[in-house]
Amino acid sequence: MTVPALTLDNGVQIPQVGFGVFQVPSEETQRAVETALEAGYRHIDTAAAYRNEEGVGAALRAVGLPREDVFVTTKVRNKDHGLEETLAAFDASSRALGLDVVDLYLIHWPVPSQDRYVETWRALEKLHADGAVRAIGVSNFLPEHLERLGAETDVLPAVNQVEVHPGFQNRAVTEASERAGIAVEAYSPLGRGAALDKPEVTRTAKGLGVTPAQVVLRWHLQRGRIVIPKSATPERIQQNIDLFGFELDEDQLAAIDALDAGERTGWDPATMDLPQA
Repeated sequence: MTVPALTLDNGVQIPQVGFGVFQVPSEETQRAVETALEAGYRHIDTAAAYRNEEGVGAALRAVGLPREDVFVTTKVRNKDHGLEETLAAFDASSRALGLDVVDLYLIHWPVPSQDRYVETWRALEKLHADGAVRAIGVSNFLPEHLERLGAETDVLPAVNQVEVHPGFQNRAVTEASERAGIAVEAYSPLGRGAALDKPEVTRTAKGLGVTPAQVVLRWHLQRGRIVIPKSATPERIQQNIDLFGFELDEDQLAAIDALDAGERTGWDPATMDLPQA
């Protein structure tokens, strides 16, 4: 199975469907990632805060795909904000993953209460300039955070990874990102299952002979987003990448667009300040 790739603003290509390992226990990560790679995923998304980078690295080595065939993302924790702290955190992540070069490195949260995300971004700029990462980006950044980076630093993020799903389409953030040429990557793309029993989704799934989750993930793809669904179940891992034998028409897309209720399921980036120790 060939997953289409989006081209980021610096020319790097990122597979549009990735496999997320948020909340996958460290002892289960290797098996889950191996299953995903065998199913055709070529984009794995982890973070230092998930405490499972080692399992991702072990899976990459066990499956033995050419390094250039797998796109790997990780993220700097809130407690590691700052120039020197971020550089040290990146070294720890790259060792845990067993990688000389990481494809995409993100600031996990802006943590405006500690006001260090600009300094942290400068560390990512250095890592990118030094060739340690192929692309740099952010996660959970609001429009004002993006604007500040644009005013005070030299390189715009290539990606903004944010919560997006039918019930929370996060339009102010996604539109600000897209205007700036920043790719939008949706985490919790299924809204933790909240949209899967909506009549607009189930009706479309039945008509197309696919699952409700496949309908929602296909909606994301046709709206131009990167998606990183997560599952530990082999059948669902396979279903979540089997998205390319059908399309939604404009009426079906619009019906899912209309489900936006502003219902966030995760933390608010304006106030989230946990250290992620």
